Amino acid sequence: MTRTTLRTPGRRWLWPAFLAVNVWLCWVAYAGPGYALGDVYLYRWWVELGLSGGPWVGIDTAWVYPVLALAPLVAAAVAGIDGYVLSWLMLVVLLNGVALAAVTGWTGRARNLGAGWWWAVFLLLLGPIAVGRVDSITAPLAVIAVALLAKHPVVAGILLAAATWIKVWPAALIAAVLVVSRDRWRMLAGTIAASVAVVCGSLALGGANSLLSFVTQQAGRGLQIEAPVSAPWLWMGVGGVPGTGLYYDDGILTYQVRGDGVDIVAQLMTPLLALVAVAIAVLAVWLLGRGAKPAALLPPFALALVTALIAVNKVGSPQFVAWLAAPIVLGLVAHAAGRASSFRVPALIVAVIAGLTQAVYPYLYGYLLNLDPVILSVLTARNVLEFVLLAWSVRAMVTAPRGRRGGA
Repeated sequence: MTRTTLRTPGRRWLWPAFLAVNVWLCWVAYAGPGYALGDVYLYRWWVELGLSGGPWVGIDTAWVYPVLALAPLVAAAVAGIDGYVLSWLMLVVLLNGVALAAVTGWTGRARNLGAGWWWAVFLLLLGPIAVGRVDSITAPLAVIAVALLAKHPVVAGILLAAATWIKVWPAALIAAVLVVSRDRWRMLAGTIAASVAVVCGSLALGGANSLLSFVTQQAGRGLQIEAPVSAPWLWMGVGGVPGTGLYYDDGILTYQVRGDGVDIVAQLMTPLLALVAVAIAVLAVWLLGRGAKPAALLPPFALALVTALIAVNKVGSPQFVAWLAAPIVLGLVAHAAGRASSFRVPALIVAVIAGLTQAVYPYLYGYLLNLDPVILSVLTARNVLEFVLLAWSVRAMVTAPRGRRGGA
């Protein structure tokens, strides 16, 4: 086997290319068209409010995010409020780089170069939204966690718990490991330790009443325009159906659809999502009982759960696509180690999904708000691919190699 070191072209070019991608993303987010950093300015306002003696979101008041999301928001203010946006971008680039190092190796012989290059290309295709949201923190944390899972499950558990207390979606990765991995208990130990630390810290700061407010803050949401389920009402709006279209909700600061049946569907989506997630988990347990290798089953199972969180959700935002990076990296790394089947197909599908997402947001988002049929077609194609990805994941679970050898 040929040894790949720091001097080989693959690794020699990967890091400069990765840095160039991140610099480009930061520049486009800051100076390019659209408003990719809009949420970052909101983060700055929240932090400035707290630092000036006002209430801290997530502690003194209810918040849409779990309480640990305050950590990266406050960290970006270390150099001062005036440089908040630049500090935020530097923090994201740093985490992206740590994720790349975790995947390809910190020193010595390089490994998983394919996964490393995919991570760089994925960020480039996803565009400036990859650096402009709180998901820009959780995505690399999750990538680091899955890269360390095989050898350091406790550390992976700590990272996944931290990411979940920033934005809930990494709980899907925790669930996947708990269901099928033989390292579940060590991972769970790290997860519990980190969660206890977060809860105790929040209580010590006086945040008992707001600790779980992120759950109730999501309850009254309608159908966001980028959620796949919203497509019928958007297309009816294009067709001029009376009373159908979109509007801006000032309460939750997002665009949602209106029309006949919207409220009923919005109420049904959360239990439907739970039902789909449980069905996928039950399938995984059944497949384990039929002899599926845990290490081979874990990547498609994790991908299926995360994809379901996006595809079967009444909430839809472009940054959600960043969630798909971790299960894809998990699959690519597992395949390179000989523990799982090829993950090239889903890696390609997710890359296309990322590119279609950038085609809509932030550059042409205004056209979507005007229900331009061309841009709506791009969004619809992106959403259809999410269901294709979900179908591939379930099929890959069913066809995962059988046998009792090999852990996960």
